[in-house]
Amino acid sequence: MSNVIRAALVQTNWTGDKESMIKAHEVYARDAAAQGAKVICFQELFYGPYFCQVQDPAYYEYAESVPGPTTERFQALAAELGMVMVLPMYEQEQPGVLYNTAAVIDADGSYLGKYRKNHIPLVKGFWEKFYFRPGNLGYPVFDTAVGKVGVYICYDRHFPEGWRALGLNGAQIVFNPSATSRGLSSYLWQLEQPASAVANEYFIGAINRTGIEDLGDNDFYGQSYFVDPEGKFVGDVGDTHNPELIVRDLDLDLLATVRDRWAFYRDRRPDSYDGLVQP
Repeated sequence: MSNVIRAALVQTNWTGDKESMIKAHEVYARDAAAQGAKVICFQELFYGPYFCQVQDPAYYEYAESVPGPTTERFQALAAELGMVMVLPMYEQEQPGVLYNTAAVIDADGSYLGKYRKNHIPLVKGFWEKFYFRPGNLGYPVFDTAVGKVGVYICYDRHFPEGWRALGLNGAQIVFNPSATSRGLSSYLWQLEQPASAVANEYFIGAINRTGIEDLGDNDFYGQSYFVDPEGKFVGDVGDTHNPELIVRDLDLDLLATVRDRWAFYRDRRPDSYDGLVQP
């Protein structure tokens, strides 16, 4: 019996306000469901602009509790559509304690938990330490209606240790919602995630927003895609400039084939890796 999961990614541009951005993503989710998708992931900080291009405390207002009002809104939609959802949001745990977070909702609308971005950049155009604390929840994998799902957010993708931790925790599909700029990371975008999918033997859904926002010069170049554990793109890569809903079929049976061929987890040598965890 085939184990094919139809999965979706959303890459889009900033609409100008939070409510219209949320409504746009509700439409994307309904469109994906109409195409048969059973899981969807939105882009990093999906309901806002990428405000980390500037350092302005006014953008703290975009933070909300997770779970909270936006999570609950999409829980109802997930239950209606029978769809697993990954919602990257700006989380306020308590006043002044803020994280770059993704909530995971199962196909019956139940809230399964959240991932908090662990690696936080502080470079021109990406002043994230002004807005977020480093994550403190580890690398959870969520048992969903479509299988075991992990999340790794944007800058995280440059750090191989978290990819491996997600694999060790049982991930079959890892979503990597991002906001990354044309002049900075284009040469890495179609290299890192395929290499990580091969090294860790799972599917990766890589999402990047599109367009130039009025907060800075960052030109978000889209090119969202799914990649399989052999490092092959599943269908075409997304458009380089325009919003797009990416819907692809992922054959999870390929995981067993690849893991039998390359016994990377069996042949690990954690006893020899002590130096990697030294600060």
